[in-house]
Amino acid sequence: MPAKRKLRVFLCHASQDKPIVRDLHKKLLAVSWIDSWLDEDRLLPGQDWNLEIEKAVESSDAVLVCVSSISVAKEGYVQKELRKVLDIALEKLEGGIFVIPIRLDDCELPRRLKDKQSLDYFPATNQASAFDRLKASLKIRKDNLGI
Repeated sequence: MPAKRKLRVFLCHASQDKPIVRDLHKKLLAVSWIDSWLDEDRLLPGQDWNLEIEKAVESSDAVLVCVSSISVAKEGYVQKELRKVLDIALEKLEGGIFVIPIRLDDCELPRRLKDKQSLDYFPATNQASAFDRLKASLKIRKDNLGI
């Protein structure tokens, strides 16, 4: 019997939120059944990062959209990435867990994410319990996909 593959999780975030997202990425990688995708770990010199990020989102089993006061007020790439994520989400099974909004601080969720239950990954004292809740959601997604 072939070994089951890991759950592919993409981290969507603004560059200003990189330190906390990097920490979350490391925690995800420590979970034996999760393969976390973070741009600074996966993109190689010379690669077309637009194309590689698009391919990574399309092949992901779940996307963690990390939002903060900074990212929701920022125009540019993170908004473009979020639109792409939400377009791909439309192709997924309705009611399934695919996009998981993660609030990094006390910010307003973007309008297109408001129908999803978000996870508050703040304050720092609550991160351990928040991470446990995130793992529970990802496990449901993994089990529903049969991987």
